[in-house]
Amino acid sequence: MRTVIFDLDGTLADTSGDLIAAANFCFDAMGAGAVLDPATDAGTALRGGRAMLTLGLTRIGRMDDAVVDRWYPELLRAYEDAIDVHTVLYPGAVTAVQALLDNGYRTGVCTNKPAGLAEILLRCLGVRDLFGSMIGADTLPVRKPDPAPYVAAVTGAGGAVGQSCLIGDTVTDRKTAAAAGVPCVLVTFGPLGAAEMVALEPEALIGHFDELLPVVGQLLG
Repeated sequence: MRTVIFDLDGTLADTSGDLIAAANFCFDAMGAGAVLDPATDAGTALRGGRAMLTLGLTRIGRMDDAVVDRWYPELLRAYEDAIDVHTVLYPGAVTAVQALLDNGYRTGVCTNKPAGLAEILLRCLGVRDLFGSMIGADTLPVRKPDPAPYVAAVTGAGGAVGQSCLIGDTVTDRKTAAAAGVPCVLVTFGPLGAAEMVALEPEALIGHFDELLPVVGQLLG
């Protein structure tokens, strides 16, 4: 079966606002105030909790790996408590996924967000049932860009890797697709912007989810 696997943060949904709020919760508790800015630090937010803590601690001159380790679980708890306050699906995402299903494709999610949080978020957004598989950062012993989580997402959705592609928004997704030997479609509407996506030279780029079905059709038939 032809299968399309999606990244979550920055691809299906803009989660940066809630991620940054969780990080700032930690910085507030440290007495540093709101260190991160949702408008300018969204790209770092989509690289994960440790990246946000590292950026904020560096910014206030308190960077220490032990401090990151200490606060990372607190950040995850704060994020789970307010996981969908600011988060929104990108325009056309639901319609595009449904169109793939209607045209006989299998779909799944492969994310570096912890699996439990990804499941909660997909259900809060009302889209979990659109995906036949969901592989998170801790589902397997390895995470993207190792190809194993991607392979698990494809097979979990009932597909074959040789007839699949990955939709993402970062160099991690690009490397994952390359490692798995499959085409990569990068979105240009995420926080990292079009120029960075173009520079990664994926097999295809889309600027809106309206473009996804014909692009996937060209890649997978």
